[in-house]
Amino acid sequence: MALNKSMHPRNRYKDKPPDFAYLAGKYPEFQQHVQTTLTGRVSLNFKDPEAVRALTCTLLKEDFGLTIDIPVERLIPTVPLRLNYIHWVEDLIGHQGADKQVLRRGIDIGTGASCIYPLLGATLNGWYFLATEVDDMCFNYAKKNVEQNNLSDLIKVVKVPQKTLLMDALKEESEIVYDFCMCNPPFFANQLEAKGVNSRNPRRPPPSSVNTGGITEIMAEGGELEFVKRIIHDSLQLKKRLRWYSCMLGKKCSLAPLKEELRIQGVPKVTHTEFCQGRTMRWALAWSFYDDVQVPSPPSKRRKLEKPQKPITFMVLASTVKELSVKAAAMGWDAVEAIAVVRAWVEKILTDLKVQHKRVPCGKDEVSLFLTAVENSWIHLRRKKRERIRQLRELPRASEDILQAMEEEKNSQKSVSNNSDCENPKTEDSETGFMAPDENVHLTTGDELMEESAPKEEHSEHVREEETEAKRAETSLGKGSSNAKEEPCPSEEASNLTVEKNQSPKESSRCFLFKCLMNVKKEGNDVLVEMYWVEGQNRDLMNQLCTYLRNQILRLVAS
Repeated sequence: MALNKSMHPRNRYKDKPPDFAYLAGKYPEFQQHVQTTLTGRVSLNFKDPEAVRALTCTLLKEDFGLTIDIPVERLIPTVPLRLNYIHWVEDLIGHQGADKQVLRRGIDIGTGASCIYPLLGATLNGWYFLATEVDDMCFNYAKKNVEQNNLSDLIKVVKVPQKTLLMDALKEESEIVYDFCMCNPPFFANQLEAKGVNSRNPRRPPPSSVNTGGITEIMAEGGELEFVKRIIHDSLQLKKRLRWYSCMLGKKCSLAPLKEELRIQGVPKVTHTEFCQGRTMRWALAWSFYDDVQVPSPPSKRRKLEKPQKPITFMVLASTVKELSVKAAAMGWDAVEAIAVVRAWVEKILTDLKVQHKRVPCGKDEVSLFLTAVENSWIHLRRKKRERIRQLRELPRASEDILQAMEEEKNSQKSVSNNSDCENPKTEDSETGFMAPDENVHLTTGDELMEESAPKEEHSEHVREEETEAKRAETSLGKGSSNAKEEPCPSEEASNLTVEKNQSPKESSRCFLFKCLMNVKKEGNDVLVEMYWVEGQNRDLMNQLCTYLRNQILRLVAS
């Protein structure tokens, strides 16, 4: 599976891969390596070093105006992968958000014959490069490529002794502070590793492209792991001579031990990324001793942040909306449109639940509400009802004398509660029914006592009626709901998330369960309700609230 979709977002080849047919028609030297299938598809043999070299030279010429020569016996870089690294360095040093007229200085450790990183960095961004090289052939070709592109004023290629990394290269320039260093280190420790023996998972398919490069380019003592550790050792001595140190890695297994090494050495700023191109994947590690640098998020964390969250939804069918409109009109509400009707009832339910909500700007033909749940009131209502039913089942049948005494107690308590209604009116339990926003019903203690003392036969009949209502409602609306599970039983964990009732309003405003955005919009003749997670303690709580809202609307239609 191609990894182009995971390229750096600014990589020009991410959404527009090279057009081989067009390039073949424009560049004769590339055309001779192109093959056309019977179906007319133009392809390239990536196992042919000559073909890979022709593609690299052609892309650099076509897209960047660079003319280079590369010996076939040395490493032939792929342009999209190298471009990923350049763009990531831009992110590290803040090139996009800063003044681009400011001169940026970088070091390319082991620039290779192509000198591709300095050429791309100087051409795209005007960066100054110190490019080091240990191999004589690579050094000569790199100098030639810089000169023939008239970039000698921005790129300085220097020949350094074997095993020289940063310390020796910076001896002559002790006053300059560089913004970054780049490195494409030798990946392998020996020839067997380079051929994939004992280093490549046997289940993986063989490489789709040829492996080119000289001995010093592809192999080093200890492989890439030891090579990068040497750069880390140099950085511990140079420290703030460079703002960012970075290296590309060919093996993911090298990433963890290198990050651990940096942690042990107390390096304060560390990050990593992935480079994707075609079927090839590489990794890169960067670290800094500066406290003021901005650290880009690693790709796994970034993907998680950028991944679009699917909303929890349920559908209110047109027939249900019609019933809700009739009930809204009976209440004296002025909601007429389908969206307004559903929104009004949802707001009513949320108000009963004491879930904070406010309308926010949204698109045409939809209504948006921003919800802040401070207390898990929907769980409490269900729990209270279940507790009442459980007590009814456990209570023995009361005698006539007890019933008469309880009736008298109920009447006396009702008279007391009627006096208190004027001062502290309470809202009816949302589980038992709906009321207009301006109506107040008080369920007295006497009422509850009468419910508890009712005969078991009456309770059973009441339960059967409720089940019949729910089934009728599910028939009218159930097929339109999606992504909303059946009302889950409350768990101890959910109960623990509830804000204590004795907290002050200021404490409650700071301690919320979750926040979400609700969209109510038309979906044909029906109305779709979407709930998008914003932040909070537990996403399951939003799912519970969505289920509760759906079921309350079901009960409205059935009642």
